[in-house]
Amino acid sequence: MPADALSATLFALADPTRRGLLARLATGDATVTELAEPYEMSLAAVSKHLKVLEAAGLVSRGRQAQWRPCHLEGAPLQAVSEWLDDYRRFWDRNLDSLADYLKAIQQQDRGGQV
Repeated sequence: MPADALSATLFALADPTRRGLLARLATGDATVTELAEPYEMSLAAVSKHLKVLEAAGLVSRGRQAQWRPCHLEGAPLQAVSEWLDDYRRFWDRNLDSLADYLKAIQQQDRGGQV
């Protein structure tokens, strides 16, 4: 398992099953049995995925009588979003530059056709 929190989160998000589990938990808390319903895998396999999500801090488990519902924890996702913001700014700058370049080419074309 990766040592730093961001790497652990990205590792956990790399698997489509784990992303599906998080998407389900975004709609509300659920038990392992409820989370396993759409998948053709054992409860043990789903539990292994949940352990990876728990290790990354993306999921916590509560206690309600004999049930241990899983709960989505958003803080690690916020950290990923903040990390991605640098790349969003990079793409925004590049797309702005591209827009300026295309505008200049269009103006040259108009000038050459007049």
